[in-house]
Amino acid sequence: AGQRGPGVQGPHHGRDGARAHDLQGKAAISNATAASIFTLLNNAGIKTHFIRKQDDKSFVARNCAMVPIEWVTRRIATGSFLKRNPGVNEGYRFSPPKLETFYKDDANHDPQWSTEQLIEAKLKCGSVTIGAEEVQIMLRTTRTVFEILEKAWASLNCSLIDMKVEYGVDLQTGELLLADIIDSDSWRLWPSGDKRLMVDKQVYRNLKEVTAEALETVKSNFAWVAEQIKKLSPKPKSQVAVVMGSPSDKEHCEKIKKACEKLGVPCELRVASAHKNTDQALDMIAEYEGMSLIFFLYTVESLITILECQEHFYCYKQLFAINGLN
Repeated sequence: AGQRGPGVQGPHHGRDGARAHDLQGKAAISNATAASIFTLLNNAGIKTHFIRKQDDKSFVARNCAMVPIEWVTRRIATGSFLKRNPGVNEGYRFSPPKLETFYKDDANHDPQWSTEQLIEAKLKCGSVTIGAEEVQIMLRTTRTVFEILEKAWASLNCSLIDMKVEYGVDLQTGELLLADIIDSDSWRLWPSGDKRLMVDKQVYRNLKEVTAEALETVKSNFAWVAEQIKKLSPKPKSQVAVVMGSPSDKEHCEKIKKACEKLGVPCELRVASAHKNTDQALDMIAEYEGMSLIFFLYTVESLITILECQEHFYCYKQLFAINGLN
């Protein structure tokens, strides 16, 4: 398996089999796209190799031994899937998304592999031999990544049709990480769900004649995508308040706060015993009236007491009880 080191440079060519053309400026566009997407996924809790953007044409990433498999997720049937599955009409919608795996082997045109083939191949990547457990991790992560990005793009009235991702094994920790690069070469993206408006690499593949003007259109599409991605990571509109029955609960509640902040959600720790001092607890809750807020009540006693005061429900949307969090 190949490796990806700390510095990763974005691709700067348009490629499709024997076809290859220089796209001046594409490296910076691809790098900006990848950095934004990996940042979004990191913030969503996905484990990736991405650390930070280094400069216009590179980013810093964990050193990984790459797993030689492309994971493809499809929401809509189109492209090569139709050729491999005659009888399926273009536009067929997969629910849940369709997952396919392809072994990276240029000489044999990246053959499709079944899950069983992948497990039985026992691929050695760094210190890890890919088995059933690793395959399940990649399968679940791939589907989650697609659904995160699908919903994100839907917020901008763009349909994520399909995409491919790859994984690597961290050479230091042995952990499986989403790796390689995710940019406009990695997916099909149709604004307003309209294939005619596609802004992905398929525009390049479909060119009957490659002209300077056509290549400029391809690059401008990629630049548009990179600009739109900046809108996919809005600042959190909600926050979390963790209500402890006593200061002795702080050690456990700090874990909740840390997890929330890792996801970019502001979190406050408050002490108020709703069981012993109900009025004080309700006054504290009233401070958050009108906010988009989730309350975590650390003890069941606190939950029961608050539930008895239903007239105060209007001040928050969700309430959870946590008892003995480990």
